[in-house]
Amino acid sequence: MQSKWTNWLVFALLSIVWGSSFILMKEGLKAFTPYQVASLRMLSAGVILLPFAYRALKQIPTNKMGLIILSGILGNFIPAYLFCIAETQIDSSLAGILNSLTPMFTIIVGVLFFKTQTSFVKIIGMIIGFIGLSFLLAAGKDVSLHNLSFAALVLLATLFYGINVNLVGRYMQKMGSLNIASIAFAFLIIPSLLVLYLTGYFTHNFSDPIVLKSLMASSLLGIVGTSIATILFYFLVKRAGILFGSLVTYGIPVVAVAWGLLDGESLNLMQVGCLGLILLGVYIVNRGNFNFIPFFKNKH
Repeated sequence: MQSKWTNWLVFALLSIVWGSSFILMKEGLKAFTPYQVASLRMLSAGVILLPFAYRALKQIPTNKMGLIILSGILGNFIPAYLFCIAETQIDSSLAGILNSLTPMFTIIVGVLFFKTQTSFVKIIGMIIGFIGLSFLLAAGKDVSLHNLSFAALVLLATLFYGINVNLVGRYMQKMGSLNIASIAFAFLIIPSLLVLYLTGYFTHNFSDPIVLKSLMASSLLGIVGTSIATILFYFLVKRAGILFGSLVTYGIPVVAVAWGLLDGESLNLMQVGCLGLILLGVYIVNRGNFNFIPFFKNKH
C-alpha cells in the first residue's frame, strides 16, 4: 500500500511540475526574450544533469553519440524556443493543451517515416483528437491568422517531439532515458550560453526584482521542470511501469489550465470540451503504444 502511495505521489509531482512549465515560461518572458528564457532552461538543465553525463559517457557507445546529440536538438533545444516564442502571443493554458497532442504526432511520424504499424482504432483516435484541436483553435477569444500562427509553433514543437520519440524508440532502446537526457543536455550547454551572449542577456540589470523573478522562473523551468522531472519520471517508470507513467500525459494539460486560470487567463466551456476531446483521442491513440511514452517528456 505504501508503495502505491509513493507512486501516486511521484505521479502528482510530475503532473504539477510539467504542467507548471508553461506558466514558468510566461513568467520568464516578463523580463527576457523568448530566446533567453529557452536558453536559460537548457543551460540550467544541462548543468544539473552534468554529473550524470560523466557516467553516461562510459556507458554509451561512441557511434550513438551523434544520434543522442540530434535527439537533444530535435527533442529539447528547438521545441524550447518554439514554445517560448509562441507564448509571447498565446495563453500558457492553450500551450499546455496543445502540448498534449505529442502522442498523436508520435504515431503519425512513426507511420509516415518509420514504418510503424497502426490500427483503425488509433486512426479514429487521431481523428477525434484533431477534431478537438480544430474546435479548440476556433473557440479562442482572439481568433486570427496572427494568433493561429503562434499556436502552430506549439504544434511544430510537438511534431519535433514526435520525431525525437521515434528516433529514440528505433535506435536507442537499449540505453537508459537518464543517460540519453544527461548527454543531450550537457551538449546543449555551449549553444545555450552562445545564444545568451548574442542576445544581450548579460547586459540585464540583475538587481531589478522583475529580472530576478524572471531569472528564477527560467531557472526553475530547467532545474525542476526538465532535469529533476526527468529523473523522477525515470524513477516512476522503474517502480510502477510504463503504463502507469504514461498517465502523466493526462495530468499535464489540467495543471497548465489551472495555472492559466489563476493567472487571469480565460477558458470557456467549449475549450474545456475540446480539451476533453483531445485527451480522449490521446487515450485511444496511446492504447498499446506505451513503449513510446518514456521518451515523451525529456522536455516538460
